[in-house]
Parts: sequence; C-alpha cells; structure tokens
Amino acid sequence: MSRERVLDVVGTLARLGLAAVWLFSGVPKALDPDRTYVAVRAYDVLPPLGVELVAGVLPWLEIALGVLLLLGLGVRAAAAASAALLLVFVAGVTQAWARGLSIDCGCFGGGGQVEPGQTAYVQELVRDAGFLLLAAWLVVRPRTPAALDSRIG
Repeated sequence: MSRERVLDVVGTLARLGLAAVWLFSGVPKALDPDRTYVAVRAYDVLPPLGVELVAGVLPWLEIALGVLLLLGLGVRAAAAASAALLLVFVAGVTQAWARGLSIDCGCFGGGGQVEPGQTAYVQELVRDAGFLLLAAWLVVRPRTPAALDSRIG
C-alpha cells in the first residue's frame, strides 16, 4: 500500500472517529437537557445564566461537529473547532480536579456530583488528549476519501 493511501486511511479513520465522539457525546446531552444542566453546573465555574447557555448550546454544537465530520464537510474548520472545544473540556476537568471537586465529567451524558474517589480525571484527560490528536491530524490533513470536501473541490 502506498504512503498516500495509508495517510488517506488514517485520515478517514480520524475523521469518522472524531465524528462518532461528537455524536455519541452530543445526542445523550440533547435528549436529557436537565441532566446536561446538572453536569455543566457541577464544574462550578459559570453563573446560572452561563450554565443555562452552555447546557443549551453544547449538545447541538457537538452534534453539528459530528455531522460535519461524518459528511466530510468543512473538515479543517470542524477539526479546529473540535480542538478548541476539547481544550475547553481539558481545562474544565483540570480545574475541577485541582479544586478537589468530585464530579463525573458528563462527557457522554450524565455527569454531576459523585462520591470522592469515584472520579476518573486521569482517564478523561488521556482520552481527550487522544481526541485532540485526531483533531490535530485533520487540521493538518483535512482531505480524506469519501468526504464531501474532496468532491466539492
């Protein structure tokens, strides 16, 4: 297999993988907005109006990024937005950990207060670092086979 073909396969897997991440995280939040509000509030960094705004917009932003990446439309922009959002998530989890909060990140639905010792901050940060690598790959090499971007020009 040629080097270019390998890079195409890696890019396609990165695009579809990141699309799945956003869809599997956004849909449960959209289906349970009350739980999403609880999860956002648990980070204890926003005033009530900010919590309401983030909890209302975040699921739909994640779903939009997932759909764009799934279709391969605006891949570089969607990947850059993904990276920015992931950095916000990393900052949120890091500050919660540093402040001694005991919360579930709510990354894939659910979230909120948990018992001390039930947190998974290290795993969440490592996972998000992996997602950041996928986004970075797509920022650098956004063109992939079977993407609308490749067909549009």
